[in-house]
Amino acid sequence: MPKQHFEVFSDENISGVAFKNKTLKRAIINFLDNAGNATVAELNKEFNISTPKIITLVNELIHDGVIKDYGKVNSTGGRRASVYGLLAEAGFFIGVDIKRYCINIGLLDFKKNLVTIKENIPYKLENTPESFQALLKSIKQFISELPIRRNKILGIGINLSGRVNHASGYSYSYFHFQEEPLTSIIESELKIQTFLENDSRAMAYGEFCCGEVHSEKNVLYVNMDYGIGLGILIDGKIYYGKSGFSGEFGHIPFFNNEIICHCGKKGCLETEASGSALLRIFKEKVEAGTTSQLAKKYKHLDEIKLHDLIEAAYNEDMLCIDLIAQIGEKIGRGLGVLINLFNPELVILGGMLAKTGDYIRLPIKSALNKYSLSLVNNDSQLRISKLGEKAGVIGACLMARNKVFNK
Repeated sequence: MPKQHFEVFSDENISGVAFKNKTLKRAIINFLDNAGNATVAELNKEFNISTPKIITLVNELIHDGVIKDYGKVNSTGGRRASVYGLLAEAGFFIGVDIKRYCINIGLLDFKKNLVTIKENIPYKLENTPESFQALLKSIKQFISELPIRRNKILGIGINLSGRVNHASGYSYSYFHFQEEPLTSIIESELKIQTFLENDSRAMAYGEFCCGEVHSEKNVLYVNMDYGIGLGILIDGKIYYGKSGFSGEFGHIPFFNNEIICHCGKKGCLETEASGSALLRIFKEKVEAGTTSQLAKKYKHLDEIKLHDLIEAAYNEDMLCIDLIAQIGEKIGRGLGVLINLFNPELVILGGMLAKTGDYIRLPIKSALNKYSLSLVNNDSQLRISKLGEKAGVIGACLMARNKVFNK
């Protein structure tokens, strides 16, 4: 790892007074992160240590370029105190959101502002060494174009679909080619500490922090993409489950069919209620003679991607609109089970299919009314994601930031 530009987040082993000071500095940073700006008196009250000690620590953090003196606060009398807060340029975090056919990469500053984002970088996610190398190449290219020093990048968060253990850094669905954790392999290539997360959970976290969630503490985020994923917020905290694999909503054996899911089992919700199912059913309908503007646009049906169906629905292609409604009804039926189980305050619809707006939201809402208990679903709001496709990038950045702040 390259040496970071300030030592407070370094992994260097220290003890005694140096360790205590480092711990207090991190505590001050976390306090300012949550509370915003603060005076020395407010920090003194929070940590119950002497004013000279607080001033020394604050001055060292200013010298390290972590916090900033934002000027004097208004006072009703006496000497006005300086207000201190985090410096946006102190450090940065990269978020990498890997989709089926593209990558979105963004940069977040120290104060949680999204500085830049590069979307729809061409990419094909496959469980092959070639796909992994293409991923690394895209990340390296993004970093090389940033107008900041490399040692100011404090962490990288990477989202992958499937089974991901965020604590150990292993992915069991993609790029599990070696005994080492995937995070260790990526770190050795990028020379920046790396954190791995399930894509739906990261998207949910982005939405929880910066999107549609306000005061709600119990929330479900449904990632409606080529597959179906779920992020769960319980009592204000992300729920991972014992092994870190919670949220496999798409693999509930919901249907009695012979369609083999990509997980290897039959009858999963994803087989009939996902972007992949939508594409398959669309092709079957066109081959059976149903008309669609897309059939005229493309010579080969295999060239059609999920975003093409969404765009066609915008342009009033009735086949696409009807099929999206059917998919929505099935997703709503599955969500009815979750609402009966969790009784959430809020359900957020995200992912590519959420771009269709009421074309999918209304069938989902109708199915919820039909399949969930009225006393339960009456208390659950249903909203479309506010962050849209940016949710994954923002969530990945924020999760990496949290890991660095709290390690």
